[in-house]
Amino acid sequence: MNYQEIAAAARGRMGEWCKACPDCDGRACGAHVPGPGAKGSGTVAIRNRQAWEAWRLNMDTIQEAFEPDCGTTVLGRRLSLPVMIGPVGDVKRHYSMELTDLTYNERILRAAAASGTVAWTGDGLDANVVINAAQLIGRMQGAGVSTIKPWGMDVVSQKVEVALAAHPCMVAMDIDGAGLPFLKGQEPPAGPKSVGQLAQIAKRCHDGGAPFVLKGVMTVVGARKALEAGVDGIVVSNHGGRVLDGVSATAEVLPAIADEVAGRMAVLVDGGIRTGVDVFRALALGADAVLIARPFVVAAYGAGEEGVQAYLAQLRGELEDVMRMCGTPDVAAIGRENLFRA
Repeated sequence: MNYQEIAAAARGRMGEWCKACPDCDGRACGAHVPGPGAKGSGTVAIRNRQAWEAWRLNMDTIQEAFEPDCGTTVLGRRLSLPVMIGPVGDVKRHYSMELTDLTYNERILRAAAASGTVAWTGDGLDANVVINAAQLIGRMQGAGVSTIKPWGMDVVSQKVEVALAAHPCMVAMDIDGAGLPFLKGQEPPAGPKSVGQLAQIAKRCHDGGAPFVLKGVMTVVGARKALEAGVDGIVVSNHGGRVLDGVSATAEVLPAIADEVAGRMAVLVDGGIRTGVDVFRALALGADAVLIARPFVVAAYGAGEEGVQAYLAQLRGELEDVMRMCGTPDVAAIGRENLFRA
């Protein structure tokens, strides 16, 4: 079962706006938020997808034969491939009533663990989303990442405690979630966080035995602030274009951010990554691993846990093929010399 077949099975089951496209590039869902679209003009998600295509691969098959090793370690967690499932919250609001946050999280967490990687769970207006996700992660011996939105500090503190009780492999905050249109005027409010506030959260996570990852960093200055706050890793992310129109694509800003902080914190990236070729490009530009979200929603709706595992297997097979053809026997060997700027 490949992704095109999974998407075909999901078509018509994803709600009003998601068309389960064979290539999830943001064109069909446009600016529909709520829904899976992007904010304003709806073009940031499209540019996220296109920006990876600007980087061409340097093929090199003059070498000894080898079997590629896709395994990697991110913040102490060993992964069978450098791909994690990104967080998605409130699936009933943005997709369809067929799945709840609980049933969606069950599918992705179990499928990711069975494939040797981890899924990130989302947050939402319902406080039970984080509670239920933490319970699932706890039952899976911490094989998951609990993601918390940038609510007021009292609420963040409460949710961090819930997350830490499950002993997750990481705790994350999607700090750019402050820009989500459907969070405007909600209680508790979501908003930016200072370096000092992030330092408090990072310290609590460290005291609780979990690394703290900040999702939504798009500039070198932002990466420096995260480093100052004691954050263990960042995700270069514009939230799939859902929080600010006109922002850069993640592939455009990743190299400079990685050059600034690589080796001092984990650097992850999301946004428009859909194939093993894209994963290779992201690693070559300095990422330690990638997050992919929207296509896994399609996989979960279209074919359940089996579909999620099948898509992960497809990504791994595609990545192994690129590694063979570019002469990179393992993930550590992938670098900028493997790319050509078109």
